[in-house]
Amino acid sequence: MKSKISTPKKIKAKNHSLKFKVKDMDIATGGTLVVILNAKDAHLLDLHSGDRILVKTNKKEQVCILDISESKKAVPEGKIGLFEEVLDRLDIKNNQIVKIKFTGKPESVKHIRSKLYGKRLSYTELLHVIDDITHDRLTDIEKTYFVAAGFIEGWNNEEVVDMTRAMVKTGYKLKFPGVTLDKHCIGGVPGNRTTMVVIPIIAAAGFTIPKTSSRAITSPAGTADTMECLARVELPEGKIKNIVKKAKACIVHGGSMNLAPADDKIIEVEHPLSIDAEGQLLASVMAKKFSVSANHVLIDIPMGKQVKVKNWKQAKHLKKMFKLIGRKLGMNVKVMITDGTQPIGNGIGPFLEAMDVMQVLKNDILAPQDLKHKSLMLAATLLEMTGKYRKGKGLKVAREILESGKAHKKMNEIIAMQGKQKKVNIGSYQHIVKSTTIGRVKEIDNEVIAKIARMAGAPQDKGSGLYINKKVHHPIKKGEVLYTIYAENEFKLGLAKEFAKKNNGYIIK
Repeated sequence: MKSKISTPKKIKAKNHSLKFKVKDMDIATGGTLVVILNAKDAHLLDLHSGDRILVKTNKKEQVCILDISESKKAVPEGKIGLFEEVLDRLDIKNNQIVKIKFTGKPESVKHIRSKLYGKRLSYTELLHVIDDITHDRLTDIEKTYFVAAGFIEGWNNEEVVDMTRAMVKTGYKLKFPGVTLDKHCIGGVPGNRTTMVVIPIIAAAGFTIPKTSSRAITSPAGTADTMECLARVELPEGKIKNIVKKAKACIVHGGSMNLAPADDKIIEVEHPLSIDAEGQLLASVMAKKFSVSANHVLIDIPMGKQVKVKNWKQAKHLKKMFKLIGRKLGMNVKVMITDGTQPIGNGIGPFLEAMDVMQVLKNDILAPQDLKHKSLMLAATLLEMTGKYRKGKGLKVAREILESGKAHKKMNEIIAMQGKQKKVNIGSYQHIVKSTTIGRVKEIDNEVIAKIARMAGAPQDKGSGLYINKKVHHPIKKGEVLYTIYAENEFKLGLAKEFAKKNNGYIIK
């Protein structure tokens, strides 16, 4: 006869270890390690929602966050509900036996509370917090308070540097021989796919530039989404090292590399709150660059009404901070303040942006010249940062590499080594948005353009987005095409079309 797991008959001390039978909840949290006890069991054990308990098997153990079930059907007495992440970490299946023990809240919760009261956090305290975020030991509420505390109280220079170091320490670090270059744009401008032009130029010049890029969160495409139209971007560490060794470069999704993983988890909290604390922005960017051992880093700060940095005062302050933190971390950092008042390139959306990139690399007559010009400026600056080229010479070298076809050849090499993707097709459902007046384009609203592209299906539907025909200062007649919306299904096209009727994102005077 099988032994029955029974609930305790009286309140047990929290330091006792007790056995429960596993119930597979068949639910994933997306990261946080959650377990569930029936309310009666939790009451008898004097446990509460949000408490931490250690769950142990014969071979493994994991600290988890406790939730309480009032329903016997969800989790009966004597059982413990485990979410998918916990099952995977413990390598355990339904109906197996585990032991549980109360462990108390992580020390990092005290540090978060201290920050809420305005205290400066030390490196050790920040490391505790970042490590617990990395390993999913904090609840969403605790992570939110950490982000909110930094937003309200701010982070001083030492805290930003310490947070950057903590993010690097709790993740993986890639090391490449010799001089390593990197670039980053703080975002906000639709299109602006300069990275995919700059990387092959720099690599063709003989410099190492391993680019780990992000996917879109609120934009119609991230560099990883766009590159994925051409090549695989989710690659193991060994493969990436081999590609960089041979091709001098890669363009991959950083999320798969475990580089400063706390950063991505913090961004998940910031996104629904629509906040982006300066200190966390700085630490986020610099941690990713420090993780790939970059010696020379170029930061692109677009400035404009609908981007993160709206005026020269903000731009100059952020520039100063990036350079300061770079110095403290031993990196040569240069910052370029660029035009963020309108989209860069013609395509908005993964496939359309990939088309822009390849047209520039092929020196196609139809290639967007604003994307080409900005990419050359960035590549020139990076080349001069190495010390190999004097000021003014970098642009000549970058242009020669691009217009000779060397950069296109290098990009094809990178694509082949990462693994060429099957061809992506442009969305077959289309709608043309035309001007209803005559005049000159005075302004383009980046946020509206991005929203229309996302409503059309970008970035999930790679063939969806916008193709822009008119830019700021362009003369325009009534009935001329402003842009074309592309979608992969009729429903999403209808959503984008209806929104564009109310606001097409253009001011014409």
